[in-house]
Amino acid sequence: MFSPNFSQLDRLVSWDESTLNAYKQLFSALSSIPISHYALVFMLVWVVFLYNFLEFHFFEDFFSGFRGAPVHLTFHPTSHIYHGVVSKCKILHGRYLATPWLSSPHFQTAFLNFFGNPPAFNYRRQLYHASDGGTIALDWLTSSDVSGGTAETSNTISKDDTTPLVVVIPGLTSDSSSSYIKHIAFGLAKHGWDVVVSNHRGLGGVSITSDCFYNAGWTEDARVIIDYLHRQYSKAPLFAIGTSIGANILVKYLGEDREKVPIAGAVAICSPWDLLIGDRFICRRLLQKLYDRALTIGLQGYAKMHEPHYSRLANWEGIKKSRSIRDFDNFATCLVGKFETVDTYYRRASSSPYVQNVSVPLLCISALDDPVCTREAIPWDECRANKNIVLATPQHGGHLAFFEGITASRLWWVRATDEFLGVLNASPHMHVKKTETLEQQVPMESSIDQGPFVNIAEDGMVAAVGNEHAENKVDKHFAGLGNIHDKTAVSALDQKQQPVEAKQEEVAGSSGEVSGESSSLQRIKSFNVIATTRRWLNHLSRQNGKSMWLLAYIAIITSWPILSSALRNFYRKKLKNVPAAR
Repeated sequence: MFSPNFSQLDRLVSWDESTLNAYKQLFSALSSIPISHYALVFMLVWVVFLYNFLEFHFFEDFFSGFRGAPVHLTFHPTSHIYHGVVSKCKILHGRYLATPWLSSPHFQTAFLNFFGNPPAFNYRRQLYHASDGGTIALDWLTSSDVSGGTAETSNTISKDDTTPLVVVIPGLTSDSSSSYIKHIAFGLAKHGWDVVVSNHRGLGGVSITSDCFYNAGWTEDARVIIDYLHRQYSKAPLFAIGTSIGANILVKYLGEDREKVPIAGAVAICSPWDLLIGDRFICRRLLQKLYDRALTIGLQGYAKMHEPHYSRLANWEGIKKSRSIRDFDNFATCLVGKFETVDTYYRRASSSPYVQNVSVPLLCISALDDPVCTREAIPWDECRANKNIVLATPQHGGHLAFFEGITASRLWWVRATDEFLGVLNASPHMHVKKTETLEQQVPMESSIDQGPFVNIAEDGMVAAVGNEHAENKVDKHFAGLGNIHDKTAVSALDQKQQPVEAKQEEVAGSSGEVSGESSSLQRIKSFNVIATTRRWLNHLSRQNGKSMWLLAYIAIITSWPILSSALRNFYRKKLKNVPAAR
């Protein structure tokens, strides 16, 4: 039979009683601690959590003696922009120290949007009417407006004025009244520059007057405004600054037009670079989702101002229910801009694929702790490979903020931009728009050596064009050789060469001696044409990086009519000499 072990039961009971007594003593000790001490511990834990959650770096700055962190520069080892311009910029080679009580990228970004400490001044408004019927507000701030000297007497800029002119492209739903735009406009104007802010369509207090809206990849407005300013003030060096989405638009425009842009230099601040990566990033964490929601509310407010257009062209109910930027782009941007999907829009609007084509001195500034435009999207290798680009990446700064000083009255990137453009303007490294004619590009040679070059026709055909066309069509075809990959193959030979060939055939038929001379001349001409065509093909290959096999195919197609004419004359002579030999 089973007999209970009373000794074991006694030990278990005594252990339970001792444990219970221990917990009672612990509870009694905890209850004797003042409630204020618990509140203090809770606050300490909460502060540690917020310090990490909001990415503060105050103690990092404190233990470094508030010296700030150095600015990391990325550039090509042989970059003339770095060695000739950026190497002389003390601010870019110095350190950036954030305002101590704003030592968080989120605090900086929020403070910029809600306060910003912008300087007080008034713009002068000019309305530009685009060819599609749209209206763009240009807000001017000249050096005389902030100097107080001739502001009352001079309301316009002379077309012969040589004062450097800067066009500023704002960010998403921002306009000339935004704090950071006022900071850069006032800073440049105070140092003797003229500034014009090119507001996006529908912003700056201007109504939408066409069915065309701006988006993150819409470069046409920047293109027409910059061309207009270049025509109006052709003697003034023209520079451009883009911020956030405006930086994406600017870099994309520079990459699209390459050396044809009339911009002497440019600066891109906090560009998103790759919108697809940015879309994934802004939905990743709680804080990023808050930014996503805040930007969506701004876009919905923009749509509300232009409800008649959006209700007709887009899904108005979807716009009102949008909870993220991606939702808004799905119900508005894709429908208005005729994009198949949101990802398609993001891929086509991103500026990172165009970085390699930038031919203008370009300074790019992006904070590594930017809470809106992630560092993951920065095209490090592309920037390093392009000799015209210098990428500056401060450790801190937030999105478009970079406050410095104890009162947070200055923006670091405004000072860095002002210094960079000033040094560039005084250097020989400013970009000059390529406007040379064919005669300037091709060395002086005999007329027989100035052979045809490849011409891309509107119907997609390639033709050999003689020198008589060069003067009239150089802007359309020669300057546009960089875009040859956007068009496809093959055309007829220039019609003006056909009478010459026919006349040579008649001379060859009437006299053997003259035929020999004509055939010899034709062979010399064919040889020189081939040599000239080969030079043009090498030029095309360097310009476009296209396969030599494709260019060889084009060379054969374009030179075959001349070669066939020479062969036809040669064999005709041989056939006529056969009866005489018998």
